[in-house]
Amino acid sequence: MRSALALLAMLALSAPAAAQVQPAPLPADATLLSVSAQAEASRAPDIATVSAGVVTQAADGNAAMRQNAELMNKVLAAIRAAGVADKDVQTSGIHLSPQYHYQENQPPRVSGYQASNTVSVKLRDVARMGQVLDALAASGANQIHGPSFGLDDPEPLYDQARLQALEQARARAQTYARALGMKVRRVVSISEGGGGIHPPMPVVMARAADAAYESTPVAAGETSVSVSLDVVFELGR
Repeated sequence: MRSALALLAMLALSAPAAAQVQPAPLPADATLLSVSAQAEASRAPDIATVSAGVVTQAADGNAAMRQNAELMNKVLAAIRAAGVADKDVQTSGIHLSPQYHYQENQPPRVSGYQASNTVSVKLRDVARMGQVLDALAASGANQIHGPSFGLDDPEPLYDQARLQALEQARARAQTYARALGMKVRRVVSISEGGGGIHPPMPVVMARAADAAYESTPVAAGETSVSVSLDVVFELGR
C-alpha cells in the first residue's frame, strides 16, 4: 500500500508543467480590444441529394405493400443503372396507412390503404442530376423532392473563411489602434462561433416542349460557408 502511494506521489511530482500553464500577465500600459468579424467563402457544390419514392393504393394493406415493393424495386434498379453506389442510397421511410371515406352523419369508413417507400440518393456527379431525375420518373417514382446541394469535404472552404475573418479582425484592430495613437501588439485570444453551410436554392427549370429536350435542367449555383470570430487584441503605445 505504501509503495503504491509513493508511486502516485512520484507521478504527481513528475506531471508535465504544461498542464498548469497560466496566461501571460499583461503589461501595465496594455489595452485590450475585442473585435468580432465574419467572413464567407463559396464554391460550386460537389454533391447533390434527392429524395425519391413510390406511393401506391389498394383495397387492403397487403396488396398496397406488394404493389409498392414491385415499383420500388424498379426505382432502385434505375438508381443503380445510373451509376449510384449502394452506399449512397438509403431508405428514409416506409409507411402504410388506412385511407378513410367521410360521409355526412356517418362514422369514417376505411376505403383502402396507402403504402409509401422513400429513399435518399446522394449523387457525386452533380452535372448528371437532371438525367437521374428523369430516370427516377421513368422507372415509376411518383414522389421526388430536391435536389439539395452540398460539399463532400467543406473543411478547406471553412479554412478559407477563417483566414478571411482573421484578416478582417486584424484590419479592424489596426484601425482602432491608429485612431487611439497605439499599435497592435499581439492576439490574446480567438474564439470561433456561429456560421455554417449555406446551400444554394435548387433551381429545376421547366421542361421544354420540343424535341431538343434532353434531360431536366438543374442549376447547382454555389454553396457557401461562413465563420464568425471573436478576437481579443493587446494594444499598446
